[in-house]
Amino acid sequence: MSDSLSASSPPPFADHPFSEYPLAEAWQPTRFAWHAQMRLAGVDEVGRGPLVGAVVTAAVILDPARPIPGLADSKRLSEKRRTLLAADIRTHALAWSLGRAEAAEIDQLNIFQATLVAMQRAVAGLGLAPDAVLVDGNRAPEFGVPAEPVVKGDGRIPAISAASILAKVARDEEMAVLHSQYPEYGFDRHKGYPTAVHLAALERYGPLPEHRRSFGPVSRCLTEDRPLV
Repeated sequence: MSDSLSASSPPPFADHPFSEYPLAEAWQPTRFAWHAQMRLAGVDEVGRGPLVGAVVTAAVILDPARPIPGLADSKRLSEKRRTLLAADIRTHALAWSLGRAEAAEIDQLNIFQATLVAMQRAVAGLGLAPDAVLVDGNRAPEFGVPAEPVVKGDGRIPAISAASILAKVARDEEMAVLHSQYPEYGFDRHKGYPTAVHLAALERYGPLPEHRRSFGPVSRCLTEDRPLV
């Protein structure tokens, strides 16, 4: 969110569902029109790049009557700040939901298609039906309601920011659980991404059942006739 907007300045597009959240830059949808009391869901994912675990998505419909200060791209927030904001989102949002696609689905579908499926699951899990959906990125799956992708939306659209925070916190918690089961892999440090530490552990100990077998570093280990741990 921008600090350049003074408190006395009216928010851009004051009639849109997020008038309580002054946008850092002017933005309006092109695939649907704002209307009063619109239920707009923001959707984001975490976990496309890691070698292990699910890709996790979140969908959030914010409550205009209960704005949440400090929403931003989850990658720009500290772990402590993300955790606090995630609690606020779960408490104050009109609706929120998590979706996921497991490693086996990623291997079967490919990571892009699996991510779209996980996004659909997150929106389907909302307790309130959205009027429209905004998705971080340049592609949006079919949700049964108007949907629009927003490039860098996790830093531009408050509901997408909220979704990015929930998804990040949820997946990090899953990596902490996996670390408790397999501490030698260092999941608490790299969260499953292909860092030097992770690649070295993969080479030394071999893949886990939770590893994505279609991803290059894991696939190469399996072609060496190494069994899953």
